[in-house]
Amino acid sequence: MGGRRSRTGHDWKLLGESCAALLERLPELVDEHLRQLTEYSPVYGQVLPHDQQWREAEAAMRIGIQTISAPRDSPRRDLEYAEEAGRHRAQQGLPLELLVHAYRAAGYLVWDELMEGAVGREPERLAALMRSATMVWSAVDAQAAIATESYLATEMELRRRTDEQLQALLDALLEGQVTPGLAARAAAGLDLPERGPYAVVVLRAERHDGRDTSPRPVLGAGLRFIWRMRADCEVGVVALGPGQGLDAVVRVLDGRCQGPGGISPVVAGLAELGRARRLAELALRTCAPDARDVVRLDQRMPTALVVSQPELAGRLVADVFGALLALEPGDRAVLLETLEVWLACEGSAGRAAGRLYCHRNTVFNRLRRLEQLTSRSLARPRDLIEMTLALDAYRLSGV
Repeated sequence: MGGRRSRTGHDWKLLGESCAALLERLPELVDEHLRQLTEYSPVYGQVLPHDQQWREAEAAMRIGIQTISAPRDSPRRDLEYAEEAGRHRAQQGLPLELLVHAYRAAGYLVWDELMEGAVGREPERLAALMRSATMVWSAVDAQAAIATESYLATEMELRRRTDEQLQALLDALLEGQVTPGLAARAAAGLDLPERGPYAVVVLRAERHDGRDTSPRPVLGAGLRFIWRMRADCEVGVVALGPGQGLDAVVRVLDGRCQGPGGISPVVAGLAELGRARRLAELALRTCAPDARDVVRLDQRMPTALVVSQPELAGRLVADVFGALLALEPGDRAVLLETLEVWLACEGSAGRAAGRLYCHRNTVFNRLRRLEQLTSRSLARPRDLIEMTLALDAYRLSGV
């Protein structure tokens, strides 16, 4: 019986008589026990109706007292009851500390009453109780330990179920499901406002550190992130604070992500997360295969138009760069790199030459050759747009 010492003869008889006398006074002991508990913390009286709490306390104390005087090999009904009590208290939301305190307080009360009943009577009764002290407190410790173990296991299971429910709600929002009350339930479960500025981040793979992937808000620079793992990406819902925009999201992710990733425009509430997720995925598609940055869709709109129409993008590349693609790979790469750097330098041949480690006249010569091969002029806005979009489509094709 876990710490219970063997008892026979006169000790056994005296202890059994003391426990029997205590059981006759059990109702008043339960009243005192509940009074002490509510005096210790008013939470005890808030978890259960008084009648139900009284019945459960009476059953627990009765089984506990009977256990003290039960034969050594008797079934541990007290531990079975403690396991059930731990499970129920976790489901009811009673703090674990108060559950353990209740067991300790009941143990002290029972022991004090046993000792008080022995004082002034035959010395053998008091001596028998003292010899049983270790066994009594071992029983109380075992009950508290079993109740704690059951409580923690139930709490973990409840948390798992809650997380699964929140995951299902969040997934439904991210998929754009239109269900009455869906956004309100998700807001209540996630402790987030139903209406307010939100953005969605999509990362191609799990690449940034120190992130909790459970569906609970994770703070970062005043923002609240909720991350969801998927087979080929991670999706993050970002609740923006007052006055915060997408620049704040980029700052938080910068250095924590190796990329690539896409950030949606800001939407006005949880019900719009489905649209935001699709736009964040579109932003991600504008990243080259070897990219490492997290990009905003609102800063990649032309490229997003290209990747959203892959068939037209392919035709654009063939139409604009057809002759260029027939060149030797090395020659083609030099010309396309020159165009890319010249565009990044906002049309400055001098700055482009500095980046390419060549003379500015070399840049001009390469650009003129590009114009000849594409039959387009970089000085004409429409031709420049076509070449820029064709370059994006070519880079993103992974060729």
